[in-house]
Amino acid sequence: MDFSCYKEKNKLVMDTIQLKKTKGIPTCLVNIMQHDYLDKIANAEPGSYCKNPEEVYLTAQRNLGASLMDQYLVFNPLEMGREGYDNAVLGATTGAKQIVCDGILIDSPEAVVEHLETVAFEKIRKNISEFNEEKRVREIIDYEYEIQNKLGDNLLKTGYGTIGFPNLCYTDYGYENYFMAYALYPEVIEKHFSLQADYYYLNNKAAARAYREAGLPPLYRLDHDIADSRGTLVNVKSLDQLWMPHFARALEPVLNTDVRLIWHCDGNLMEMVPRLIDVGIKGFQGFQYEDGMDYKKICGMKTREGENLIIWAGVSVTRTLPFGTPADVKNEMKYLVENGPETGLFLSASSSIAPGAPWENIEMMIEGFRYYREHGRD
Repeated sequence: MDFSCYKEKNKLVMDTIQLKKTKGIPTCLVNIMQHDYLDKIANAEPGSYCKNPEEVYLTAQRNLGASLMDQYLVFNPLEMGREGYDNAVLGATTGAKQIVCDGILIDSPEAVVEHLETVAFEKIRKNISEFNEEKRVREIIDYEYEIQNKLGDNLLKTGYGTIGFPNLCYTDYGYENYFMAYALYPEVIEKHFSLQADYYYLNNKAAARAYREAGLPPLYRLDHDIADSRGTLVNVKSLDQLWMPHFARALEPVLNTDVRLIWHCDGNLMEMVPRLIDVGIKGFQGFQYEDGMDYKKICGMKTREGENLIIWAGVSVTRTLPFGTPADVKNEMKYLVENGPETGLFLSASSSIAPGAPWENIEMMIEGFRYYREHGRD
């Protein structure tokens, strides 16, 4: 399996990844979750997306001009109806009345520690002892090739979901009890980070091989929400001590390749941006400008090697698209382009677009994508 033919057919995307000067600015995946908008963009009959989600979703992406897709979100909008999520399953961070992990009721920070020490640590050790690098290399290549074949020639699949690193596991235990455990039992939390890094180091060695052997496009987006509108979810200095060394160690096999790792931003991540760059992160995606993300400042930063950052800029899905006007959309896109890096700039929406954004704003965004693909900064 060789991705060279797909890369050759998507020269604008590849040149942008490699920080070459380009005339146009490529468009990335735009995850529009309103079904009738997907039908309209795909020039399909009303109701077509629900009946044939893969065909309609991918046709809509091509018609709006997307030329890069990392997450395969074809079925994601099916989770949401016109008024919001339908039949949502309540989880640890979405309102579950009780959180139970492997028979342990998570009702205190001590219960988090109990589960970590008696269950989670042993699961990770077992995964480490059974890790098969050859099998993992093949899994990664097969998955990327399978999705690329679905996308066809004019949508380039880039990386997501196969390179790992230690997570803050609030999604398993809930915010309250996990973060109390983080504060009260930092040695246990760091042990969890360390064990995760041990496993992900092996996984990421396999991923580095997969990228090299299959010639996968050298762009990968890391995704973990560690900030809200106020800043990082825990004191950033504690992350420096407990998390960052293990984060860096886990990623080391990939950082030593030509794969450019970029970071998905949620909330106000400004304190983390220089720290992530110091580790070797080479770009950012998904800015919440209204939360304090200084787009212009970030775009002026350089990688630790002194290169431009890759910036996946997007029209705001929490402010401009739902509450602005077409003129606001146009002005924001102009701002993103004028203040973005000279090379390495992509355009999209800042995240998934929930139902309710005015169609006129979506139209203006799509027209902006077309204009900047054809004209660039001219």
